[in-house]
Amino acid sequence: MRFYLVWVSSPQYKSSSPLTYGFNGQLKNGSIVEVPFRNKKIIGLVDSETAKPDFATKEISNLVINETLPESTLKLFEWLANYYPASSAAHLQLFLPTNLLKLVPSTTNIKNNNDLIDLKLPKLTNEQSQVINEIRATSGRTTMLHGDTSSGKTRVYIELIYEALQKNRSAIVLTPEIGLTPQLIKVLEESFPSRVVLIHSSLSDKIRRDNWLKILNSTRPIIVVGPRSALFSPLKNIGIIVMDEAHEATYKQEQAPYYQSSRVAAKLSEINKASLIFGTATPLISDYYILKSKDLLTARMIKSAVSGKNDDRAIIETVKMTERDSFKKATWLSDPLLNSISQSLSDKQQSIVFLNRRGTAQVILCQKCGWQALCPNCDTTLTYHGDTHKMICHSCNFNQTVPSLCPVCKSPDIIFRGAGTKAITEELKKIFPTAKISRFDKDNKKLDSLEKNYDDLLSGKVDIIVGTQIITKGLDLPNLSTVGIVMADSGLYFPDYMAEERTFQNLMQVIGRVARGHLPGRVIVQTYHPESLAIKAAINKNFQEFYDQQLIERKKFRFPPFVYLLKISCKRATQKSSETACKQLINDIDKLGLKVSINGPAPAFHEKQNGRFVWQLIIKSTDRSNLLKIIESLPSNFSYDIDPANLL
Repeated sequence: MRFYLVWVSSPQYKSSSPLTYGFNGQLKNGSIVEVPFRNKKIIGLVDSETAKPDFATKEISNLVINETLPESTLKLFEWLANYYPASSAAHLQLFLPTNLLKLVPSTTNIKNNNDLIDLKLPKLTNEQSQVINEIRATSGRTTMLHGDTSSGKTRVYIELIYEALQKNRSAIVLTPEIGLTPQLIKVLEESFPSRVVLIHSSLSDKIRRDNWLKILNSTRPIIVVGPRSALFSPLKNIGIIVMDEAHEATYKQEQAPYYQSSRVAAKLSEINKASLIFGTATPLISDYYILKSKDLLTARMIKSAVSGKNDDRAIIETVKMTERDSFKKATWLSDPLLNSISQSLSDKQQSIVFLNRRGTAQVILCQKCGWQALCPNCDTTLTYHGDTHKMICHSCNFNQTVPSLCPVCKSPDIIFRGAGTKAITEELKKIFPTAKISRFDKDNKKLDSLEKNYDDLLSGKVDIIVGTQIITKGLDLPNLSTVGIVMADSGLYFPDYMAEERTFQNLMQVIGRVARGHLPGRVIVQTYHPESLAIKAAINKNFQEFYDQQLIERKKFRFPPFVYLLKISCKRATQKSSETACKQLINDIDKLGLKVSINGPAPAFHEKQNGRFVWQLIIKSTDRSNLLKIIESLPSNFSYDIDPANLL
């Protein structure tokens, strides 16, 4: 009997250490096995062989597959466990499909009958060629590809991936949203037939498991495409990692182990001695600062990759929302915006209308007594959804039908204020009844999602596209001529140090959907605060001015990139008990004698969640190891997020 340390994939296992099992046979490190855990059979990963323990052990049931995880994957697993504290099960579930034990494997080999073909793509522009040469010169290092929208970043990716494949090395291409994968897959498969493998959570269990096995068993270089989870694919000999739209908040995992994809990608590239490309038109301020401070390459592209008479900047008009004379035709859509949409329809061209709020109305209240509809679980405003006539909480998904009478004074005078994407869509349908209008946001059903309707958007079958920030990313629609931004400053009202940066990014991205070399473009920016630096800098494409000003503020108030952050949350039955627990925790942290500063306790942005009250502490330190020590000492009834993407 031999004995092995095995990492187990069960949410019931809360430890960060492997368990010891026996087995009548020899197993390699990285073997995937089935093990008994409590009363179940679960998946496990062999860490190493160990000496016979002085306690009784259970036996490994069987070896699940013959192939072991690549050495680079095992190194990443080991690093992740040390860098992002969590249970070993939480880490392991990132690396192994949970259904490996459930489904009968099908054919998983990737076809080997197609050699690399010569790329038949548009000729590289001078700017693209220059950037590629710069990246070649720093092979195996990190590069920020700071390319304006329409400058042709994808074309650069393809050229660099082609060079990696020629050297018999594989590639990972990350995208922030599953909805953006169809267009990326299409262009990659045209260039590299039978070498692209898609992996993400919306695939069926069987397809996802089979694609994972394809990656593991591949004997030739391939390209793995997917969201952040693609980083944990069992891919061998990685030569390049591309993180497209690298600024997006969705690259941050919002549950244990709370990893930031850019940091994981950097470690994976280091392990494989691979090139890492952060591609974005609006770099994260922290990433940009860190790369500059480490003297790593920031490759700049500013020119449109599509040459021709229509590659000039869009005509941009700002409409101040307090000037109601500009809103004679509709409540939320200005006359200049409606006129531009009308012109696009007449020219058989497309329009985008962007509003980063879902639903029909943001506030439901009684005009007589002032009652307002709030979530009983979260105490936050319920959003009215006109298509279902329901009030929905966007935090916990509580929902109920709108009452016909005020529950306080019994008045029927219930009104709806504010607007979301559903209200904008209905308003547009009334004004343009013959237009084909589609809405894209988190309320979409799967068949209505951007991913499922991408071909219709690309072909021009949709006249007006309404949506939240999902429509700001990566869309290259040749028939698009109008972009309308309903309330450009809506993101500025959040009490978070990232609010201005997110607003700047969203505006830059959505403005960049037009004037990409296909058609002349018009942009109408509606705002209450045209004087905002974030709004002005986005309109003028002035990243440097915005970046410099943000650095001054972040240094003054001690926010990243000048410190590391840890958000600790406490959820209790009452406000008082939550506040008291946080204060006691501050005393416990002080006793550790660490060089940190603590902000709070204060109520969380959504203070009431599922009937309980949440208070939080924000801890700052210039030494990240101090934050890890605090996490190690946390009582089990506190939660944490290290390197949080926001403080809400």
